[in-house]
Amino acid sequence: MTFPDPSDQRPMRERMLAGDLYLADDPQIAADSERAMSLSHRVNTLDPNDGATRRELLTELLGAFGEGSEIRPPFRCDLGYRTTIGARVFVNFNLVCLDVAPVTIGDDVLIGPNVQLLTPTHPVEPGPRRDKWEAAQPITIGDNVWLGGGVTVCPGVTIGENTVVGAGSVVTRDLPANVVAVGNPARVLRHIGAEDAQGPEGTDGAAAGGEPA
Repeated sequence: MTFPDPSDQRPMRERMLAGDLYLADDPQIAADSERAMSLSHRVNTLDPNDGATRRELLTELLGAFGEGSEIRPPFRCDLGYRTTIGARVFVNFNLVCLDVAPVTIGDDVLIGPNVQLLTPTHPVEPGPRRDKWEAAQPITIGDNVWLGGGVTVCPGVTIGENTVVGAGSVVTRDLPANVVAVGNPARVLRHIGAEDAQGPEGTDGAAAGGEPA
């Protein structure tokens, strides 16, 4: 992370959108944040049986919210419009999505409770960090990924399609498609094969084997 050039006169929101270092103490960023807080508050305090209104609010809040997708409140985000969610996605309770950089979630994704998707970064150098400079790196979750409960995905990570991440894992680096990954930091445990096909009991092979959950 390079300390910002003092000759760079771009507005802080423009710098944020470009993925460069910026100061969050900016009226444009504050207005975006207040919008997200207001809409997410309405989502989180709505009658849980009022699915139609919840979908309307989430469609307004997010950059995209695909057909057949569901987010169970409470849901927290920084900006909202930087998060896009595909079709038929299920998000369980208490997703924290710090979407200063883009968060892209594909189709048919399953997200367990208490998952954190964290794009913000801060300087390691103490001086710029004390001066409140920050940045962010995008997160991409591929189609048909399953994130178990309590998973944390760190800035800049891409998770390939069909991959399963075990409960409580911390994903610090990219994960390829079609693998099972667990741990802190998350490491590939094995590739997903034909033996993982859903059995006659309707139980997924990986979950039944006691790996991810």
